[in-house]
Amino acid sequence: MHKLAINNKTATITLSRPPVNAINVEWIDAFNQILDELESNTNLSVLHIRSEQKVFCAGADLTLTRKACESEAGIEEMISTIRDLQRLYDRIESSPLVSIAEMNGAAMGGGMELALACDLRVVAREARIGLPEARLGLLPGAGGTQRLTLLCGRAIASRLILSAELVDGSTAVELGIAQWSVPRSELKDFALNLANNIGSMSADAIRACKACILAATDLELNGFEEELSGTRNLMKTEETSRLVKAFLDKSA
Repeated sequence: MHKLAINNKTATITLSRPPVNAINVEWIDAFNQILDELESNTNLSVLHIRSEQKVFCAGADLTLTRKACESEAGIEEMISTIRDLQRLYDRIESSPLVSIAEMNGAAMGGGMELALACDLRVVAREARIGLPEARLGLLPGAGGTQRLTLLCGRAIASRLILSAELVDGSTAVELGIAQWSVPRSELKDFALNLANNIGSMSADAIRACKACILAATDLELNGFEEELSGTRNLMKTEETSRLVKAFLDKSA
């Protein structure tokens, strides 16, 4: 279903459910099992999510949608699955690992919502991404309406969701949906270099930085106090002490 590889400080999850990585219960369970495995590895800094198919992820398995059209029980099953998907994406978003979505091809519906749950998104210029659920009389229910609005603002979220517009990689960067767009032929190397760059830095510092960024949108937390607490904790670590002293010695 999904493949896991660990290299230095990077855990790479490769989506592998041919032909389009359609999301179903087994897809969600397999992803959660990998995250369970990664939780005990404190040496990791990066969670790199990519696909070995021609698309990144086309969204929900149509079998689930078809069953929902047939009965009340089917609707409730669909709602339960979407709730589980919300929880999975919340888990990725709140993970101490910096998550990178490498979107090589189409990222639709739940596939785009997966990317939106990640910290960083790099997309092939040739890719098409969007939240087209309204065309089916539905809505992006796995966090799409919330995360896209928080990320890009109400105007951009309304544009994409209410018109069901699909955009290419370059436009995704222009709208603030993704941080980088490169030709598909360069995408794999770009994402790998990005992961390696983050992995080369202090894992404790990266985790603390992410925690502070998340605190900025958490009404129950004081982000400024999180910065102070994080700084205090980092300054007590041997790695930070070594890095700071080396920098000061070099600058002297």
